[in-house]
Amino acid sequence: MDVRSENSSSSSSSSVQVVRWAKIPTQVIQRTRLQVWFIRVCSSILIWTCLVQLVAVGELWHPKLFIGFLNPINGSTGKSIPTPALPAPPPLPPPRNYISNGFLKVSCNGGLNQMRAAICDMVTVARLLNLTLVVPELDKTSFWADPSDFEDIFNVGHFIDSLRDEVRIVKRLPKKFSRKYGFQPLEMPPVSWSTEKYYLEQILPLFSKHKVIHFNRTDTRLANNGIPLELQKLRCRVNFQALKFTPSIEALGNKLIHLLQEQGPFLALHLRYEMDMLAFSGCTHGCTIEEADELKRLRYAFPWWREKEIVSEEKRSQGLCPLTPEEATLILQALGFDQDTQIYIASGEIYGSEKRLAVLRATYPRIVKKETLLDPEELRQFQNHSSQMAALDFMVSVASNIFVPSYDGNMAKLVEGHRRYLGFKKTIQLNRRQLVELIDLHHNGTLSWNEFSDAVKSSHMKRLGQPNHRTIIAEKPKEEDYFYANPQECFCGVTNCSYSPVSSSVPSGTIDQRSF
Repeated sequence: MDVRSENSSSSSSSSVQVVRWAKIPTQVIQRTRLQVWFIRVCSSILIWTCLVQLVAVGELWHPKLFIGFLNPINGSTGKSIPTPALPAPPPLPPPRNYISNGFLKVSCNGGLNQMRAAICDMVTVARLLNLTLVVPELDKTSFWADPSDFEDIFNVGHFIDSLRDEVRIVKRLPKKFSRKYGFQPLEMPPVSWSTEKYYLEQILPLFSKHKVIHFNRTDTRLANNGIPLELQKLRCRVNFQALKFTPSIEALGNKLIHLLQEQGPFLALHLRYEMDMLAFSGCTHGCTIEEADELKRLRYAFPWWREKEIVSEEKRSQGLCPLTPEEATLILQALGFDQDTQIYIASGEIYGSEKRLAVLRATYPRIVKKETLLDPEELRQFQNHSSQMAALDFMVSVASNIFVPSYDGNMAKLVEGHRRYLGFKKTIQLNRRQLVELIDLHHNGTLSWNEFSDAVKSSHMKRLGQPNHRTIIAEKPKEEDYFYANPQECFCGVTNCSYSPVSSSVPSGTIDQRSF
């Protein structure tokens, strides 16, 4: 065949193809190219996704399988770039193997810290009697009407797991013990301040018949003293280790602490000048007539607040009233805290609102509260949940450089005990009975400022949270030192709990503020 003829034919064919492509619209060509690129991109993503999944599965099967592949620079030499290892979570203790004598269901009463102590006691009772404990129910009918459940405040999973070597804890009763199926547990309040003997001899036999007992009151149902050492240590373990707050509370509480510490050392003032405390105690010193009447009406509205007719000034002279904000201001000045002291107010709503804080703010401008430190949106989830708000104050109070409670209620006592456990952090335990007498003498001109200040300082030199032994009054358990304020069994093995005076470098008659 003629070569020219072949070339001619080939040229003719190419011309035809060019003509055909020329007839295809430009938009179609561009769309086709986009489709090709789209397919390529999708294929690449799919391949890389499969590769990542393959590596992940391979690491589960054999952690070192892909070291050379993932580290191509060092793969040929067999050396891998070291990566910092994350600390492994502590292993769970093995569950305690025992035959359960029945189920213990408890309904706690009171505020957050009263319920916290009760939970510790009920775990201890369950351990003593070899019972299965149902996760405690929290009080929703008290003055605060907080609808929070246990898992809204405490980390329930950690609570159950961390105590599994001591007591079996379940979230709910088995169905066969449900009221829905007609089962009626025995409901009763155990006797207050009871010892090991009471629970073993009077409560344990009841389980052979009833299988489930519901303690409908749990406050102070276990004695402060006369309890075996291992059970006292269990109370501490529940309080200091098992009862962790939820992650959301922990996160916000730690943020509060960080914000305060950024501004330097701080004093936490637990100002218990709140409506419920004033109504319950009948303390109306500094209130108007209208406010006193309002507090009295509230006291009568709660039938379980048994004492109705109260003479306020008598209670105050006995040291049974919280200090007013004005009295607290005077005491802080007398103790030597200057106006630059950063003060965190740990409390709910102060009765009388901001007007009752006017003197305190004028004297100490660096006063802050959680409501002023945090954005309203951050606190929104905790609104109308007083126990969750109290948990934030609890965390900050435990972390503070100095803690000063204006009343020795449940929060003051548990914070004091927590601070002792953490190394006897300074807690100024105000002697209110002596203080109100000194305040009145100063106000009527009997004591000059210097005399007043010296008297306040000298009377509190041994009330700074130093190591000491609990006071035991066997016949009057309500008057003896509270276990949770000074759980000496939990740290006296390594610490001398006899009173040790303040360092000789601190001048006599002063409050040591070197932590500030």
